[in-house]
Amino acid sequence: MKRYFDYRVVLSLLLLCFTFNANAQDIQAEAQLGKFSIPIGDQTILRISAHMPVKTDITFPQVVDSIGKVKIVKTAKPDTALDKDNKSLETITHTYTITCFDTGVYVLPQFTLHTKTGDIKTGTVTLQVTSVKVDTTKAFYDIKQPLAVSYTFWDWLKDHWVAVVITLVIILLIAGIIYLYKNRPKHLPIINAAPIVLADDVIALNKLNALRDKKLWQQNEVKLYYIELTDILREYLEKRYRITAHEQTTDEIFDSLIRKELSSDSRNLLKQILKLADLVKFAKEKPAAFENEQSMENAISFIEQTRPIVKPVENKEDLPK
Repeated sequence: MKRYFDYRVVLSLLLLCFTFNANAQDIQAEAQLGKFSIPIGDQTILRISAHMPVKTDITFPQVVDSIGKVKIVKTAKPDTALDKDNKSLETITHTYTITCFDTGVYVLPQFTLHTKTGDIKTGTVTLQVTSVKVDTTKAFYDIKQPLAVSYTFWDWLKDHWVAVVITLVIILLIAGIIYLYKNRPKHLPIINAAPIVLADDVIALNKLNALRDKKLWQQNEVKLYYIELTDILREYLEKRYRITAHEQTTDEIFDSLIRKELSSDSRNLLKQILKLADLVKFAKEKPAAFENEQSMENAISFIEQTRPIVKPVENKEDLPK
């Protein structure tokens, strides 16, 4: 009986390993250069591609400003293309414009792509940077003097037409304001408009949308992103539930919310944001891109779920006498 049990354990482990390798082999990573040899200072294209099943959860490497002496000039948006022969497969390509200002042969290292089934590596690529050949047999020539070119008023107007248009618009606006001021109705009653007071949940949602537009984590400002995100939530918690959230730790906040009307779903959303923010701020955690976006979505969902329900005002005529 014991031997039979051991065989089943070994068989299960072999099956698990086979499944892991089969999933990993479904993804193919590749690095390619547009030109393998360029003159010094010229540019070429570096492509990092992954050929894989559709909707595979994959994270591409963060390519910094330079790879050794090879400089990253421009980063294009990722491109996704379906396989013409098999619609269940797709290819995602990240494209970078690169250059180099030192001659030599440079081997770009392997790039690592992360998936749930394991890491996939590309192959290495070699870039040769050559010097510009100078023909020393030709004679030297003096530098030519600047050419005299006539510059008319119309040429100046073509060069500065934007400033001219803006100036004319400003003059017309000032003239219009003066005209309206002189012809305004006399002795009009002054009506003081009541200030518009936004609800706490509306203020918080507006701040979250403004934070999303800043694109902080996309610019590698992940820590600042989570600091501002948690500050918005703590301010909302203080106004909504009357707790001192700014002065409390994450655990203290949840202790203060025990007796508050808060569903378990909302509590889990808040816990995901605050726990991940603590890891980023104090443990230097580097979340994946989808985790950063998920934290924003969870924050919006938390505020929408916990916003106060405004009861409609009853009509006085409908009230019983």
